[in-house]
Amino acid sequence: MQYQFSKMESCIEECLRCYSTCLGMLMNYCLEATGKRREPEHVRIMRACAEMRQTSAAMMLFGMEHHKHTCRECAETCEDCATSCEQVGDLGEYVQQCHRCGESCRSIAVQEVPLIVWSQAA
Repeated sequence: MQYQFSKMESCIEECLRCYSTCLGMLMNYCLEATGKRREPEHVRIMRACAEMRQTSAAMMLFGMEHHKHTCRECAETCEDCATSCEQVGDLGEYVQQCHRCGESCRSIAVQEVPLIVWSQAA
């Protein structure tokens, strides 16, 4: 049981880390750059991916059963984002982070992982 909780906690951390990295890359690198990094489709994909990561983490933190659906969608969005970043080029480390987040979300989406119930310490 502890393994499953730590797996969900790990996924939450991965989603939030990737959300922060994605939004930072988008706002401070892609929009400041020229060429493919600024193309509207790439910007849309990165922004959508960041939002899905934040939403997936939130659903897990809220203890909602819908986390399976958002995690599945997050995994797909992460793969789309990784593909777009590969095509843009020069984003190798970020591409790997997209793949890690996608794998983490995919594993949560397909398994029966009990929800985390957060409680305050006495």
